[in-house]
Amino acid sequence: MLVSALAVAVLAVGAAPVVSADAAFRVIVHPQVKGSQIARASLSSIFLKQAPKWGDGSRVLPVDQSVRSPVRKSFSSDVLQQGLVEVQVYWQRKMANGQTPPPVKTSDEEIVSFVASTPGAIGYVSSSMPLPDTVREVAVVN
Repeated sequence: MLVSALAVAVLAVGAAPVVSADAAFRVIVHPQVKGSQIARASLSSIFLKQAPKWGDGSRVLPVDQSVRSPVRKSFSSDVLQQGLVEVQVYWQRKMANGQTPPPVKTSDEEIVSFVASTPGAIGYVSSSMPLPDTVREVAVVN
């Protein structure tokens, strides 16, 4: 299991951003999560539940959009580098071994609410979603 070595690299500083301002999604975290950037590979590991802890040792709690959401399609392609079907197959295999996927919310507002109220949470919303002060955006970097 990839744990602390990967989690330590999660919020790296100084790397060049990969996701442009016109990206289809924004990554948000609970305000207590430290750092302002996250490596794409680390973000992928978090959403595939291969990295269960942040660099400080606290629990990571990812939350996904609905499979019907165009934001999830974009996130899966850009970050997980897999299509929705491949991600679903991945989770079917993991669930057969007792591992559960991240919870799913049906709207940007539900994602924001979950992340704001859940220490250690991380999610993604559409790029047009206004963000309240109860969450923070983090830049995705290589």
